Amino acid sequence: MASEIKSSFDPRIFLAKPGEGRSVGAYRKAKIVYSQGAPANAVYYIRSGKVKVAVVSKEGREAVISLLGENDFFGESCLSGPPYRIATVTTLTDSVIVKIEKATILRALQQEPSFAEMFISHLLARKIRVESDLVDQLLNSSEKRLARLLLLLANYGTESEAEHITTDLSQETLADMIGTTRSRVSYFMNKFRKLGFIEYKDGITVNRSLLNAILLDNLSIRDYSFMDDGLDEPFMRDFPEK
Repeated sequence: MASEIKSSFDPRIFLAKPGEGRSVGAYRKAKIVYSQGAPANAVYYIRSGKVKVAVVSKEGREAVISLLGENDFFGESCLSGPPYRIATVTTLTDSVIVKIEKATILRALQQEPSFAEMFISHLLARKIRVESDLVDQLLNSSEKRLARLLLLLANYGTESEAEHITTDLSQETLADMIGTTRSRVSYFMNKFRKLGFIEYKDGITVNRSLLNAILLDNLSIRDYSFMDDGLDEPFMRDFPEK
């Protein structure tokens, strides 16, 4: 009886080391991985770090469409979409990123079921995230959209009571991502701080109370006593411009 031949292919090794059609690059913070309009001929995998995916209009207005981190893929639209990049990807932190040529990743998807399963899971998760973002934009207030974004950035879903956002994001970027103004983001951030949802400690710490407030649909608590600072505008010095 012929013994079953087991594949020696390991997706973790495939995504960790350089090889045929694969290269590993170290990027400093604020470096462009690829630009909108550039040829689309590879998929990328983030081994460490965080990146921003943004689209720029003809008028120069930037729209941030996603923030990605460790173990995320990006650039996968090259497998079936247009032959050029529809967005610009920029690092938000020092990052290590694997570049996989289109022919190489297509071959792996066709020949290696374990990798195909992993990649399909990524695509499904991305699809769910896009649908959730669309529902968020259509049905939720800007306050709830900001709260949800902070939870996503903090990678909520662990058992800890608080999660730290290490990426240094400006108010302008947060505003772009939820479709509101910088002043509104500042207003809500200070409201969240006064209610104990977030803290500023070398970045932003998101407390589980924010998640509970969203789940209980109790975010828009009309407790604005923190506005009694003698100011007509929202208190802004705790969340400075970057």
